[in-house]
Amino acid sequence: MSTAAQGDGGVALEDLHAYVAEHLDDLVHHLVGWVRLRSVAGMPEHQPDLQRSANWLAGVLRDTGFPRVQVWEVEGGAPAVYAEWCAAPDAPTVLVYSHHDVRAARDDSWGQVPPFEPALRDGRLWGRGTSDAKGQVLCHVWGVRAHLAVTGRTAPAVNLKVLVEGEEEAGSEHLAGLLEEHPEATRADVVMLSDTLLWRADAPAACVGLRGLVTATLEATGPGRDVHSGAVSGVAPNPVHAVAQLVAGLHDEDGRVTLPGFHDDVALPSDDERAAIARLPYSDEDWLERSETTSVGGEAGWAPLERLWLRPAAEVLVLTAGDVQGPARGAVPSVVTASISIRTVPDQRVERVADQLRTWVADRMGDGVRYELSVPVESGQEPYRTPDDLPALAVLRAAMADGFRADEVGTMRNAGGSPASLLHGTTGAPVVFFGTGLPEDHWHDSDESVRVDMLHAGTATLASFGQRLAAAAGPGTS
Repeated sequence: MSTAAQGDGGVALEDLHAYVAEHLDDLVHHLVGWVRLRSVAGMPEHQPDLQRSANWLAGVLRDTGFPRVQVWEVEGGAPAVYAEWCAAPDAPTVLVYSHHDVRAARDDSWGQVPPFEPALRDGRLWGRGTSDAKGQVLCHVWGVRAHLAVTGRTAPAVNLKVLVEGEEEAGSEHLAGLLEEHPEATRADVVMLSDTLLWRADAPAACVGLRGLVTATLEATGPGRDVHSGAVSGVAPNPVHAVAQLVAGLHDEDGRVTLPGFHDDVALPSDDERAAIARLPYSDEDWLERSETTSVGGEAGWAPLERLWLRPAAEVLVLTAGDVQGPARGAVPSVVTASISIRTVPDQRVERVADQLRTWVADRMGDGVRYELSVPVESGQEPYRTPDDLPALAVLRAAMADGFRADEVGTMRNAGGSPASLLHGTTGAPVVFFGTGLPEDHWHDSDESVRVDMLHAGTATLASFGQRLAAAAGPGTS
């Protein structure tokens, strides 16, 4: 179907792919220029870079033809970019969401290129933000350009709204306020969230959901100050021991999270979805190589991809105490800090999981140390699952078949979180997911990169999606 001259949505596929191939160097050139802007989230010294990044994108959107483009300033935060092109009154309205901020990066930890000096090598563009998520945003930009060029239209076949925020990597603190302040952005029939991963380049799969996120910081105090171990060892309370024992009990012998009642609210996936995920190409060897991990663990009774996408998880991300720099002083630490990340699935809720974590810590921390547990529920993210019978999901599958020239498009979810539930709750519209990242792209790590052929396939997919969605418009489209 996907290699035919024309798809069901009237998309001239060969013309579409020819246009994308002809302009792929232009897309990469755009991405190189954008990546050079150090739009690092959560660091005040990079506020000017975030401003430049927003203004850069606004200019590209105007050049593409969007008649309304605004940079939304955020007091105490990073600017967002909003654009509208709504010239199809009888067609659905799509709100595209992504982000232009990136994670911090240290030059001395990157082996391919300095993080903000991108380079194209062996079919990959290296640099911070190439995959997460500036490359994904530019697939939308060039998807619109391809759609217009191939169809000869002067405006997109669907109504487009684009919201690219500047604080996703810092928890989207001001996103809810922005949506409340700008209700025009919330009037949509479907939301497309482009901050997601694909499973494998040779096995395109439609993402149908994301896990939620609850974060916590635990600070435990033993002695009133760091004390020489030769004076107090064996008698003084050591907070490292207490916290290490605590976090070691996060999972039972079967790999299940031990918070009280934690699994009571976990929605079981359907047999059909489990079967669909089982059809994706997977081997332990391939996963270990691409993820650069050393073993496959997790909850017993579930396949690795099911653990990754369908089951909740708890991780300790940071554990600090004592002399983390320089030579050890031989002292029992006064304070230890642990950062905990909990990934949730439908039907778990942030506030309930936060209460379960508080109860679990209170029951397990001994009397010898004092502690403070911070669980900021306001920055938590609820899980989201796209309805199976959503027509826009079927359209996306067909568009992915077009874009990837694939005979089959599988089903997957993503292990990470996003503001999908917030966007759904604010707009009332269902959310579909599409991104061009891969597990081996090193999101949040050194040597981030994106495969250029994924940018091609993603751009073609998005160009096809708008045309197909307009063709499918009618009762129940959204």
